[in-house]
Amino acid sequence: MALKPFRAPGARVALRAKPASRRFHGNAGEAEVILDISRLLSRAFHPTPTGIDRVEYVYARELLERMPDRLAFAAVHPAGGYYGRLKDGAVRQFLAFTAARWRNAGATDSKEGRAAIIRHLIALRPRPVPRAQGPRVYLQVSPHHLDDQEQVGAILRAEGAKFVTLVHDVIPLSHPEFARPQGAAEHRKRLASVDSFASGIIGNSQATIDALAPHLKRGLEGRAVRVAHFGSDPVEPAGATGHKIPDRPYFIYISTIEPRKNHLLLLNVWRRLVEQMGNAAPVLVLVGRRGWENENVVDMLERGAILRGHVIEAGQVSDSEMQALTRHARAMLMPSFVEGFGMPVVEALTAGVPVICSDIVAHREVGGGAPDYLDPLDGIGWMRAIRSYSREGSPERAAQMERIALWSPPTWRDYFDIVEDILAEVTVSVS
Repeated sequence: MALKPFRAPGARVALRAKPASRRFHGNAGEAEVILDISRLLSRAFHPTPTGIDRVEYVYARELLERMPDRLAFAAVHPAGGYYGRLKDGAVRQFLAFTAARWRNAGATDSKEGRAAIIRHLIALRPRPVPRAQGPRVYLQVSPHHLDDQEQVGAILRAEGAKFVTLVHDVIPLSHPEFARPQGAAEHRKRLASVDSFASGIIGNSQATIDALAPHLKRGLEGRAVRVAHFGSDPVEPAGATGHKIPDRPYFIYISTIEPRKNHLLLLNVWRRLVEQMGNAAPVLVLVGRRGWENENVVDMLERGAILRGHVIEAGQVSDSEMQALTRHARAMLMPSFVEGFGMPVVEALTAGVPVICSDIVAHREVGGGAPDYLDPLDGIGWMRAIRSYSREGSPERAAQMERIALWSPPTWRDYFDIVEDILAEVTVSVS
């Protein structure tokens, strides 16, 4: 998700009420919307964002554009406890600073850069929760602190607000073998909070909503539920990149290195390609940090001598670098076993870059008829497709380019039309 520039110009805090802000008077049919940005604050020192970080940022950016007079910000302190309301001006500056930092990863790794982050966090001083003058909706789009049901309940009581949340996936429960050791238990607690408090649920795909339903004791009935596919920002003009663009055909995979992402399949495919083609083999560029429980993948990356020069582990890169590397790839590869959405599929297709991805429900839902789909266990099929796409004048690649021309990308405008719709429905239920 390439980020457009921002367009809008410590301890537990007592949750006492004060007179409502002058800028919101409870206009008929409208609710004050409080957006939780706990995730962004908690990851302020990370050089590059995750997909969830990006989504929370885009919510702040787009809602400021759409409803500046009835939008407020809140967060849970990184050390725990409700942080309270955040000053609008400080939030706007923090968002602009965050977007700039993501576009130039590493710029804040220095002592001066870390000091700048601290200054922004200090500027985000909390304010007491104002007394409500009309309906309120508390909007949380990350899983941050959802595993603490007591805290979520206390926040909603302090705000006097209905709760709307975005669910990204149910993978730790549907596929616990792909989660961290405590992942299933933590996610079960998050969904308990959703089940107890959510008046509205946004799913990033129908696949996510279908997977979620069995885990809610109260079910989906009686709640506002919407499916909204994430959009993708326009590709920025080509700029300098810290990683040299390979001088022979290459493929890119953007993902944290973790078991469900199926990097092992690609590394074994590449080993065979090098054995068969030697230096004529295409290059594989891996973008993303190393995650957890991936010893076999790390062993191949660090000790697989045959892959050197053929597999490039770019690691965490800036948005500008990621776009540059994607723009010139023969295709985006996405062999994951399970996804809630599949943002790289949308981003690559939006940029006009072909996609070869695993044949799973979420990918089919967002990619439609454009990508080439393969079983994530079909190593021979993946090898054939990669060899074909690496050739100049590849008919398979040309055919997908024609399909991409007919593919309609999801847009943030459509996405936030849906968000406004669910906020309005929940507001009616409040009134």
